[in-house]
Amino acid sequence: MARERRIWRYPRSFREMAVKQMKESKNITALARELRVPRSLLYKWHGQLEPVDDGNGLQTNLVERDLRKEVAELKRLLGEKTLELDFFRGALQKVEARRRSGEGSGGKASTTKSGE
Repeated sequence: MARERRIWRYPRSFREMAVKQMKESKNITALARELRVPRSLLYKWHGQLEPVDDGNGLQTNLVERDLRKEVAELKRLLGEKTLELDFFRGALQKVEARRRSGEGSGGKASTTKSGE
């Protein structure tokens, strides 16, 4: 029988306390043992909660930085779709204008019957 893996949910206050202790601790392995959490999880929390410079002079955490990147990408895609929509609206207006100008003439179509 396969060993089940338990997923523990830790409250934000606990994670923040652990990250604060990480900054003050000289031995992260011992801290992880004391808190009874995997050492890798401490580093993950550190990356999620600790501010980092995003290159634009803003201090954000990694999650925030990833969300900002996603928002920027979505804005870019929205801009592209807006340009496409404007193009097709303009093309549709031109087609409709040509149809209207051709309807009122009452003349025959410019094509001839085959064999004539």
